[in-house]
Order: sequence, then structure tokens, then C-alpha cells
Amino acid sequence: MKMAQENRYPIGITGQQWGEAEKALWLTKQTIKRSYQAEVAAKIAPLAEHFQVEQYGALSYHPSEYPLFVVKSRQWSEDKPTVLVTGGVHGYETSGVQGAIRFLETKAKAYEDRFNILVAPCVSPWGYETINRWNPNALDPNRSFYRDSPAEESAALMAYIADLGIDITVHIDLHETTDTDNSAFRPALAARDAVEHSNWNIPDGFYLVGNTELPAEAFQTAIIESVEKVTHIAPADDVGKLIGVALSQFGVINYATKALGLCIGFSDSIYATTTEVYPDSPKVDDENCILAQVAAITAGLDYILPLS
Repeated sequence: MKMAQENRYPIGITGQQWGEAEKALWLTKQTIKRSYQAEVAAKIAPLAEHFQVEQYGALSYHPSEYPLFVVKSRQWSEDKPTVLVTGGVHGYETSGVQGAIRFLETKAKAYEDRFNILVAPCVSPWGYETINRWNPNALDPNRSFYRDSPAEESAALMAYIADLGIDITVHIDLHETTDTDNSAFRPALAARDAVEHSNWNIPDGFYLVGNTELPAEAFQTAIIESVEKVTHIAPADDVGKLIGVALSQFGVINYATKALGLCIGFSDSIYATTTEVYPDSPKVDDENCILAQVAAITAGLDYILPLS
């Protein structure tokens, strides 16, 4: 019987999980494609004029090149609810990083009186530079937010938040869904884990991922309605799903975020969502994607304002 191996992933043996040799081979194929220092760190530094900029760690892969930053509001008070915005958990998802920075540059000051604002613009700077979903150890930081995490990107952020000793009321994690999810990352995942991952339909438009345990449906609705004024919302596919998951409402699906080790799961926020921008749509450009991320953040905060 002829076995269909034409589409076999170029690393590893079909049916066998990757070991250290395969992961090391994968790493040799990754290259620097853009600059974290020039495109991210250089934009964070001037924010110190209006905010408190702190370095909470550095990636061991190259500590001087990959410092990790958070930006905090100066008017910090235990009487205010705290909002956490995270970007670049998947480093390749550009508008998540640039959207977090743009929010700080243009909108964050207007919310300082009512919120403690805490922004980690780029959780995975190596992933940003190499345009990767994984870190150099072939680990997905957005599946690694749990106790004793093996992904240092995830572990560093969790440790910093834990040291603050605060409750996070709102957590908005900025992401993208790209065509490369099917063409590059899902095939790599299937090969690494020796499991089958059939491709899903890439949603054409913006959508949200909420928490199955705390869906905060009205909060999600408010964000969708605001972002819809900036960019188009992804319709469900032919079977009523987005990325294989049934809709909870228009433009929204829910995941078991803590069980899956997602970033919005670790903060235990009452109001938590993951944004998903579609940058490969012919209907958008880079600026539109950034503005959609900013609109998502501000809509979430505007929803909370009367409740806080």
C-alpha cells in the first residue's frame, strides 16, 4: 500500500514527536527578520515621559537584545480597578504589539484617573524579530501560562504580576489570526506533537476569544460593536464556527483559557478577552489593524467605567 507522504513536514519523522535534535534543527532555520530594539523598545522609551516604564526581565536567549518591559500609569492607587493589556505573546502578530504601544501613545492618559493601567507591549521579543508563534525552544507562550511554566516569556510576566500582589479586573490580550496559521504554524505543531491538525477556515475579519468560565458576554459585545466601526467583524463559517469553535455571539467564541494555558487565563480577570485581527484581509492595512486593537482596548475600558 502506498503511503501518502508528499506533504510531510521537513523536520522529524512522521508519527514521532520531536526530541531535542528536531527542536534544535527547527531553531537553525529561524532568522531575524526585523528589529525589536528599533520597532518596539525605541517606541517604549519615550513613554517614560508620561508613564512609569519598568524592565521586568530579559530573555536568556540574548538578554541585552531582549529586555522585557511594562508600562504603568503613575497615578497608581489600590482604590482603582487595574487593567492589564498584553501584546506580542505571539511575537509574529504585529498589530498586537504596535496596538499596545499606540494605545499608550494616544489613549491611555485619558483613563488614568479611573484605572491603574499596566501594559506589556511585547511579551515575546524573539518571536517578534523572527516572526514566530513559538519561542526558541519550540514552545508556544500562549499555551504556557501556568505554574512552573517552561516558557520563560510566560513565566516572567506571571512572576512580575504576582509580585505586584494585585487583582486584575480587566485583561485584554492583543492577537492576530494570519494565513500563516494554516500554511506554517499548524503544520509545524502537527509535526512537533505527532498529531493530526486539519486546517481550519481563517476568519476574514476581527473576532474575540472569551473565557468559557467567565464569558462576560456584554463586555465582549461592547468591544465588537466598537471595533465594527473601525474594521469588519469575521462572519461564521458554513457550519457556524470560527477556527473550529461555535460562536457564543456574533464575532465571539469562548475557550477554556486557564486549562489551555492562555494568557488571559492566568490573570483570573472578571473581564477578559483575546482580540484577533486578520491582517491578511484585502480590506485592511497595517494602520487599520493597529486602530482596531486600540478600539478594542478603549471599548473594554469604556464598558467598565460606569461599573467601577
